[in-house]
Amino acid sequence: MNVLHSNIFGYAFAAAIILMGQYVLQAMSTSSSQSGDSLHDNFIVFDSAPDKVIDGSAIRVQYQCSWPCQLAVEVVVISPPRRTGLVVFRREWISSKPHRGPRIHEVRLRFPRSLVYQRDFFNRHILEVQHVTVRAWLDHLNDDYEPSTYHDSAVRIHKVLQIVPLSERPTKPPTECPSWPAELMWQMTRDRIYQCPHESDTIDILKFPLASTGERFGVVRKFQPFINRDLERARLHAVTQPSVTISVWIYLLKWCRRELCGIIHHVDRRNIYDSLLMQLTDTGDVIIQARLTTGGDEAFRSHVVLPLWKWIRLDCYIQDSKVMLDATWDNETHRHIYKFQNNIHYDDTSGYFAIGGGKYMPGIKGYFGNIKYYRFGTKKVKNPLFPKTTLEDLDKTHRECEEIKGFTTAFLQGVTQSHQALNKDFCIPHFITLWGQFGRNICQQTWTWETQLKHSALFRFLQTKEEDLRTGSWGMNNLQHLRTSLFEQAVGIMFNLDQTDIQITSTLIALLQASCCFGNHQASLLLATIHLAGLGRSMDQQQGHVYSLIGAVGDNRFTLMHVGYKHTQGIDGFPKDFDMAYSYYSNAGAQSNIDSWNRQENKQYPPDHIYLNNEEDLKSLTHESSDAFQYLKFQAERGHVESQKLLGTILFWGQNGASKDIASAVKWLERSAMQMEDPSAMYDYSILLLKGQGVKKNITLGIQLLEKAAAMGSIRALNGLGWYHSTILKDHKTAVKYFEQAARNGSDDGMFNLGIYHLTGNNPDSPWMNETAAFQQFLNASRFGHVAASVEAAWYLSTGSLEGVSQDVERAVILLKRVCERNGHLGYMIREALQAYLQGSWGEALVKYVLAAETGLGLAQTNVAHLCEALNLRYDFQWRYHNYSILNYDPHPSGLLKMGDYYYYSSSSREDSLSLVGRAISMYSRAALAGSPQGMYNLFVLAQRGHVHPLSLRGLLNVSRHDNLDILAEKILQSSAQSPDGKSLEENDSERCTARVGLRISSQFLHHYHYCSSANLF
Repeated sequence: MNVLHSNIFGYAFAAAIILMGQYVLQAMSTSSSQSGDSLHDNFIVFDSAPDKVIDGSAIRVQYQCSWPCQLAVEVVVISPPRRTGLVVFRREWISSKPHRGPRIHEVRLRFPRSLVYQRDFFNRHILEVQHVTVRAWLDHLNDDYEPSTYHDSAVRIHKVLQIVPLSERPTKPPTECPSWPAELMWQMTRDRIYQCPHESDTIDILKFPLASTGERFGVVRKFQPFINRDLERARLHAVTQPSVTISVWIYLLKWCRRELCGIIHHVDRRNIYDSLLMQLTDTGDVIIQARLTTGGDEAFRSHVVLPLWKWIRLDCYIQDSKVMLDATWDNETHRHIYKFQNNIHYDDTSGYFAIGGGKYMPGIKGYFGNIKYYRFGTKKVKNPLFPKTTLEDLDKTHRECEEIKGFTTAFLQGVTQSHQALNKDFCIPHFITLWGQFGRNICQQTWTWETQLKHSALFRFLQTKEEDLRTGSWGMNNLQHLRTSLFEQAVGIMFNLDQTDIQITSTLIALLQASCCFGNHQASLLLATIHLAGLGRSMDQQQGHVYSLIGAVGDNRFTLMHVGYKHTQGIDGFPKDFDMAYSYYSNAGAQSNIDSWNRQENKQYPPDHIYLNNEEDLKSLTHESSDAFQYLKFQAERGHVESQKLLGTILFWGQNGASKDIASAVKWLERSAMQMEDPSAMYDYSILLLKGQGVKKNITLGIQLLEKAAAMGSIRALNGLGWYHSTILKDHKTAVKYFEQAARNGSDDGMFNLGIYHLTGNNPDSPWMNETAAFQQFLNASRFGHVAASVEAAWYLSTGSLEGVSQDVERAVILLKRVCERNGHLGYMIREALQAYLQGSWGEALVKYVLAAETGLGLAQTNVAHLCEALNLRYDFQWRYHNYSILNYDPHPSGLLKMGDYYYYSSSSREDSLSLVGRAISMYSRAALAGSPQGMYNLFVLAQRGHVHPLSLRGLLNVSRHDNLDILAEKILQSSAQSPDGKSLEENDSERCTARVGLRISSQFLHHYHYCSSANLF
């Protein structure tokens, strides 16, 4: 031991030196001598101490106290990421009497086994340490005997111990024995090297194009702290000294409708704009705003004037207080540099980032390409346009649309300004005319011959409409009539005369493209379907993506649902991305909410759940000439209240195949309500009176009916009274009472209205904003299918911005998808498809069902597959929609049965037959769990053949895994004979008869056969 002593007025008296690689002690005194005592009257040194970390090693401490004192020995370790020491061992004692000579006290050190022994079954988590220090200290006791610490002591000393490498550590003798399976598992996994998950500071925010409609909808992205401690430490350090780079591709169709619109914006957890905020102006400039470390916000404007109809890359570099913006297009970069007054505050884990629009800001009108984010910045951005060919085709298609619009405008001007028909053939160049005859140019068109040849199909179509354009029979809405006529013409030539074969010609594609260019995005959706599904031609996903994006940027509700559905499932080349799906579904959901307030429009109908492969569904249609409708009308005329109410409802909404007739509906609803017997009828008619829908507004009578209905127990009437007091009387206190009473009794409208009161803070009893309570009310109402509540709840779930609400984008998408599939315009399309089918126009029905199927509607997908089978269309096209129908969250059993049959019968000719049979069993099980007797019977057949069934099905049937196949088969058949599945009685009887015949063969229950026979006779 080498110790250098010194005596300097009772202060530092030992210094540490290193000799020959050995550690040397340090001792310090921090208190002045008391009563003239010399330094030697109070000291503490190590008489002997170990050099390495060894459990049970002894340390001898020599000390002397001139007063009663407290002494201690402790071991401190420093383990990353901690920067302060952690005490793992301590022994204290008191010397109560002063003594003249030095004393020695021995302490045996005990270390944690994770620090001194090898890794074994009982010692799995080894402590990683950088320093291990043993230290001792001495301090005088106070009168109240308060305990002291090392840093407050009068004299202290320490020694750094060497850490024994893991390979040299001893094995701790076992004190207990693990079980043999546990020991075996340990031996198999003990040498496994656990690695931290790969983390990169470079993030691809977008890898697929995004259509932005210029409204308050966009993609939400949240960034999490790094798992790697070093990376997270660097990120936290960069909050006040940021080094960040964001590279984004955009394609502008228009500049902002308003003064500002969002490119990228960051909203923190307090719903306040944070760094970074990148916006576009209505003149094409870019504004960048940031939060500074001082707490204030600062912004600058870069006068770059971004062009339209070009792909532009914006690279934003942030370094401390400096921001550099590079805008690049046509291989030319425009740079703008700005330095803020203070450093930028940048915490990307607070809140969320929105690409495009958001709840508080509209987005750009155009497209986003790929976006790359460097969390620690970069000097050189590597972000080429991707997928390049798709985005270049998107640009090409938009430019062709501008050419088509210019050509059509010129034709329309020529028609309206001329009193004679334009040349009925192609416009011939002047030099050809001169060559044929020496005369004058007779061509009256203002467009070129090449343009006319390029758009010959459109030109011929316009010629057929020349008389309508000249006479003005289309009125002022020429373009609206034009795009509709183009679409109808194209659909009309899709099928041959007997409608048994699809004919996708170049003329048809040209007409659909022209209709798409003029804003009919049903044509965009049909073009996308033709290319994605290979309808009548070879598949071309790239072109399918182009027209899907064009329809979405056109704000078409069906195409928005289509793209959202593709991103939800990750099919047809669209990446599975719930954030992107939410951006489209949130827009379609908001439109569905607006549509729900105008359901009485002629082009809105509730979607009828009529499956074409179910005869009972078709027979249940109550159109005006049906027996069921006539009988209902007969009962209503006799004064039957329920029939009057039902008839009025059917005619008002146009339900179940009937046409809308508002006048007749109001008449029947009035007759049912004024009998004062049915509270629901009174409520329905009172709402019409209050809103003046189909009847003259009469608030007095409406309120009387509402109050009478509420008194008779109508929950909806309670909500109606709340609406009246809130909207008309402005009596919020009474309104809240009615809403609370309605909500407690299960009214989804009452729940939603309460949520609005919580959100706005207009409740007199609690006049403050309570987003948590509002979200809970919205979520409760959304479970009943409330449209507006689902839209509001989905926003909170998508952002996770509300304290106590975790981000759950998939759940938000499911809520919105269900709402969108009840859209009245989608119901109108389904109705038109059904009417076409009933009238024998199966080709037209197929087109309309296909458009609905591409939105993700399971009913339409099943009907498309049925029509493909009936029309003998391509086999893969049929199974495409059977397969898509089972991807929905609540698939219909018929699709599951079809896919089960497909897998089972494919297994006989495939090498992976066992895998296919397993898939078939899965499909049949899902159908059985949905209540299908046929699914149950199919499982019985497979069980008889020795195939294993899933545990979920065994649990449903109360069959253990130890029961044999005979017991399982009997349980399956008994269940199939009893399970209702919502099908028709006749179909269920047929399937149950088949099942029960099987049960009779298995268990000799003859009476089931007689039951089936009599049921069929009935």
